[in-house]
Amino acid sequence: MPDNGRLISCTLRLLPLGLLVAGGGLFLALGGRHYLTFAALADNREWLCGLVARSEVAAVIAFIAAYAGLTALSMPAAAIMTVAGGFLFGTWLGLGSALVGATLGAVAGFLAARWALAGLAERIGPRFRRVEAELRSDAINYLLVLRLVPVFPFWLVNLVAGVVGIRLAPFLAATFIGMIPAAFIYASLGDGLGKMVAQGHSPDYCLACRKDVLLPLLGLAVLALLPVLYKRWRARQGKQPA
Repeated sequence: MPDNGRLISCTLRLLPLGLLVAGGGLFLALGGRHYLTFAALADNREWLCGLVARSEVAAVIAFIAAYAGLTALSMPAAAIMTVAGGFLFGTWLGLGSALVGATLGAVAGFLAARWALAGLAERIGPRFRRVEAELRSDAINYLLVLRLVPVFPFWLVNLVAGVVGIRLAPFLAATFIGMIPAAFIYASLGDGLGKMVAQGHSPDYCLACRKDVLLPLLGLAVLALLPVLYKRWRARQGKQPA
């Protein structure tokens, strides 16, 4: 009887994470990744804009729910979804909607990992326990760096944060704040593209000449360099004598 109780308890703990993994696999198996492209956004532009025109509030809620679901399923959808947010709602509303959706999805993945994999760090070994203790002691700073400088995949940060048992409040704050710079750039780019399309222009070689598109593109270039600069800085720090 006690063994059955432990089995049921273990199953219940693994269930949320298992559902997310299964949901992600099903999404990919059904070809969902084909909809997470700029081409799909362009092809469905009229339909999406029609939804926004009919009810912006409902469209924003649906967008946040879709973004949260894709993030929870660990789908690589951040860039296209944030651009879509700016494209459909403008920079600021698109930015806010993307941040709320991404944060909700990240929290879902984080809680599922923490619930399923609690205590895993203790079983891995003393070295990982030291890492766990350091991450816990300065969680918000570490998470801010990992969000601002995307050295590791977004879903992996959620998983590790859950495994080491970081508290929800610092995870939530660091995730929301750390995503703002990149999300602002992507939403601005989407807004610029939306304005260009609304004016009857089609994307061509003059696209990058527009200020509302050029500046976000420059921001993306800087953002892409951050992981490289961060790795070089860490290498320099490692070479310096203690």
